[in-house]
Amino acid sequence: MDLTPIILATTPFIIFFIFLLWKKTPLVWVSFITTILVIVIAVFYWQIYPTYIFGSIAKGFFVALDILFIIFGAIFFLEIMRETTIIENIGLYLESISKDIRVQVIFLAWFFENFLEGTAGFGTPSTVVAPLLVGLGIAPVNAVIIALLGNSASVVFGAAGTPIKVGFGALAGASVPLTAALINLIGILVPVFMLWFLTKSKENGKKEFFEALPFAVWAGIAFAIPSIMTVFIGQEFPSILGAVIGLLLVLLTTKLGFLVPKKEKNLTDGIHTPTLRLGKVVFPYVLLIALLIFGKFVIGTNGISIPIGVKHTFAFFNPGFAFIIAGIISLLVFKNGVKVFTSSLKLALKRSIEPFLIIAFMSVVSQVMVNSFNNPVGLPSMIGFLAVNVKNILLPLWAPIVGAFGSFLTGSATVSNLMFGNFLAVAAKDLGFGVDKILALALVGGAAGNMIALADIIAAEAVVGLKNDERKILKGVIIPCAIYIGLVGLIGLLII
Repeated sequence: MDLTPIILATTPFIIFFIFLLWKKTPLVWVSFITTILVIVIAVFYWQIYPTYIFGSIAKGFFVALDILFIIFGAIFFLEIMRETTIIENIGLYLESISKDIRVQVIFLAWFFENFLEGTAGFGTPSTVVAPLLVGLGIAPVNAVIIALLGNSASVVFGAAGTPIKVGFGALAGASVPLTAALINLIGILVPVFMLWFLTKSKENGKKEFFEALPFAVWAGIAFAIPSIMTVFIGQEFPSILGAVIGLLLVLLTTKLGFLVPKKEKNLTDGIHTPTLRLGKVVFPYVLLIALLIFGKFVIGTNGISIPIGVKHTFAFFNPGFAFIIAGIISLLVFKNGVKVFTSSLKLALKRSIEPFLIIAFMSVVSQVMVNSFNNPVGLPSMIGFLAVNVKNILLPLWAPIVGAFGSFLTGSATVSNLMFGNFLAVAAKDLGFGVDKILALALVGGAAGNMIALADIIAAEAVVGLKNDERKILKGVIIPCAIYIGLVGLIGLLII
């Protein structure tokens, strides 16, 4: 067996991790080097047709442009929220539910993020919630890590069911949603991961962790069970309804004092009174959610197709538009000056440039690898060679790992499914495994892999003002992500 194509397909990622984690090179340069290396290998070894090289570069650029609108819009919106003290007041109102920072974090990074993922997806949840966590007094790096942990379990049915509907399309049988929902019960651990990270570095961290552990587990269950029970309505709804029902349940039990920590832990001292009315504080977020829901369900995935050698559609709706419109309307309603508008605009532009470049480079990498089968020498795609070693009896264990790798690389469980779904379905058929079960395992793995998605890390960094902290962030999320994926793989071995 000729190992050359396998080695060449793997080399760019080895180089990527060496430069990023060992040489500590800024991610924008690592991404650029990886892109050049992949293109060189595709041209000189795979001999991919020039049309597909240029098409892949264009596609990567357009994919990054879509995400740029989200990053720009999120920074613009959140800077307005900061300038108008709305973020500060959200933390103050959370104190009326519970003054315990552990409870407040789970409300925001679990229930609110799950709802945002269900309605919008594509990196929106962590970019909204990370600044809110900073507003509670959490350090920016830690806020990003916690927000990334939260944007995971709900991704299975995120963006109104897009990972299954668009990611797998006709590959997915009728049993994929329910199978994935049942496997995704592992997601009840996510609030536990958040709690562990929040308390682990504190002097009495172990004690604080166990004090709030019942609440974290209950929060996980309160989302997971309604998600499973609402699958029959349609794959668009489990993340949305799971978050809403779970939030109402936990709000009620928190008010009743059920499973909440007996001794409250605050990051700030004393009693603080909100300076804005509750209606004014929640208005921008209610408006944002309404715009996201309108865009997702009314405008949907309609768009303009661009003929660039490989298919790409510019959707009429982008979550970034919802951020921008909500921000502008909020300024008009609250009668804030032009100064806030222009300063927010300038900051959004400044912070969006580098994330856009990184995402563009990595999107080009994934597109070139996917399209590399278009060659005159009869070689399968680079992706095919990367996946060749998973086509064996341990496929149920490999499927979630493949899904997670796709999310890490592309920033999207939907795109991960598009990249690997067909290969996994064929491998499952050849091995005599249930195709729907393998796809469900890959889907849940892709959701877990969202914790380490480079595009989401960069976007969340940008909105809290961080730069070049990817190694710290990856270090914080990699263990929970590995536990999540490992448990999903073990379930896969048991059910197949």
